[in-house]
Amino acid sequence: MKLHGNARTCAKSRALIARRVMDEGWSQLVEAIEALRRLWMTAAEIAEILGIALSTVSLWLKRIGLGKRSRLTPPEPPNRYERRNPGELVHVDIKKLGRISVRGAGHRMTGKRGPVKRTISGKRRGATGWEFVHVMVDDHSRLAYAEVLEGLSAESAVAFLRSAMAWFAERGVKIRAVMTDNGSCYLAHAHRAALRELGLKHLRIKPGRPRTNGKAERFIQTLLNEWAYARLYGSSAERTNPPVAQVMVRAANASRPDPHCSTHGFCTPSPPSG
Repeated sequence: MKLHGNARTCAKSRALIARRVMDEGWSQLVEAIEALRRLWMTAAEIAEILGIALSTVSLWLKRIGLGKRSRLTPPEPPNRYERRNPGELVHVDIKKLGRISVRGAGHRMTGKRGPVKRTISGKRRGATGWEFVHVMVDDHSRLAYAEVLEGLSAESAVAFLRSAMAWFAERGVKIRAVMTDNGSCYLAHAHRAALRELGLKHLRIKPGRPRTNGKAERFIQTLLNEWAYARLYGSSAERTNPPVAQVMVRAANASRPDPHCSTHGFCTPSPPSG
């Protein structure tokens, strides 16, 4: 086997690593780095105390899984919950999708990024643009509704809210509360006025905590993997063709059986207690 002199896996380099561990006490050094890190010291502080290079400290911290000080705190346990009745709470979110231009699919499918730009109002923007998938997921039954719209504005959010409520109402679900993130379209006065008009309670997640709205986030990933990027589309119109989107949402609904849902995924209200 021919290896260049500085190859990491050559015999010389392996002998060097063994000598450093056995004779020069590198194992004790790594233990010292870990112990100081657990005292919430930065890599620069550890390097100064031990008298070694900052790059060496950073390398070992990364190898032992403590490259970020946030790794010192134990992971937060999952907090899963489910409302008792359909419509009691729905999760709403938006995902931005790149349009499919006449030049074909984008880098997500082809792996090639194109520098095509155009000037709009004096600003350089992408030549293709974006479209936005608005989703709503019922907390109890996971019944889901999705719609592809042109914008990310408050008007688009309100239009989606009304369409989604009508769609759920056709299936016997009366929505009482809506959970969203803190996007500008959900904080706008027009959206707040629409919520008051429809008699809906608005719940917003804490900033930096998207897991609170995790049911919508998970459904978006399902849409991306099984619909938006599942195959090559000839155009955005083909991808957003209503039958395609409806089949995807219907399949996702049918894959989540619920005691109060039919075999087709259409949810019905819970029976009265007593």
